[in-house]
Order: sequence, then structure tokens, then C-alpha cells
Amino acid sequence: MQKKDRLRKKYFFIRKKKYFDIRPSFFNPLIKLIKKRHKKKDVNLSIYYPSSFEVNIFKLFDLNAIDRAKIFLPVITGKNSMHFYKWDKLDVLQINKFGMLEPFESFKSIVPNIMLVPLLAYDNENNRLGYGGGFYDRYLRKYLKKYNNIMTIGVAFSFQKHHKIPVSNNDVKLDYILTEKGIV
Repeated sequence: MQKKDRLRKKYFFIRKKKYFDIRPSFFNPLIKLIKKRHKKKDVNLSIYYPSSFEVNIFKLFDLNAIDRAKIFLPVITGKNSMHFYKWDKLDVLQINKFGMLEPFESFKSIVPNIMLVPLLAYDNENNRLGYGGGFYDRYLRKYLKKYNNIMTIGVAFSFQKHHKIPVSNNDVKLDYILTEKGIV
């Protein structure tokens, strides 16, 4: 655990120092992948509200290709659990207990079939170093057993790559990593 904490501090500092604004074209490989995997299926895309020098995933909205996708944001609920609720980019958001923006809980939550996942670092095996709360890992462990069609994509800058992320039994490997260099 101590090693992960040191890596979190290191990669948060690196991301802050090397952050740069991306162009919407950053997401072209993602759009291609979604079109290939979900030709005629509904796309329920979960994103996260970017903060602390994360890749600005809102540039995705500059592409017409996601106009048909339903967008969902995470909401922290109850005892360290997370659920996803529908969100339109003009909807009002609230601040949660961690200072993150999230939609108001509405109607019912949904299990997205494509999830963009935040991270501090990643490796060649698509292991992810998150922020230490375990929200995404708990969510994915629970729902990947029920729904085998969830595609998980970590979004990062290429400089966030680490040679080997320490993993535990609770960590969930991602399907893909998207950086400015493409999809890994």
C-alpha cells in the first residue's frame, strides 16, 4: 500500500507539471473503437468530471460522433459505493463529499456499456493506479460478473505510463488505455 501511495504522489506531481490541453481529435481512436464494437447497439457512455489536471474529456463533446450516446456521470452513494446517472452537458451538478462534481440522483442508475475511467498511472498490462478510494474497482468487480459487455477505457497522457503498477486482488485491469498516442 505504501508503494502505491508514493506512486500516487509521484504521478499526481508529474501530471500537474506536464499537463497540456488536448484537441478533440485525441478521442478519434475511441470513436473508431466504439463504432466498431457497438455498430447498432445503444451506447451508454460513462465519463467523469475532469479535475486535478486530468485529461479534459469534455473535448469529446466537440465531436458529433457521440451525439447519439447517452452520457452518465458517477455519483458516490452510501457506504463507498458508486452508481451512474444520466447527464446532459447543460445539467446542473452538485459537489459531493470529496469536492467532485456529480449529477443529482435521478430516476434510476444504469450500468454503462462503455466506461471512461480516470487514473493517475497505467502500465503495459492495462493495470491502473487510481486515487486510492477503490470506487471504480468495487464497481467493476460487482458489475463485470453480471454484464460481460462493459468496455473499460482508462484515459491518460502518455507520460503517465509506469513500468509496472503494483496490483492487489481487488484491482481490476482495464480493457484499453487511451492517450494522445492512440489506444493501447
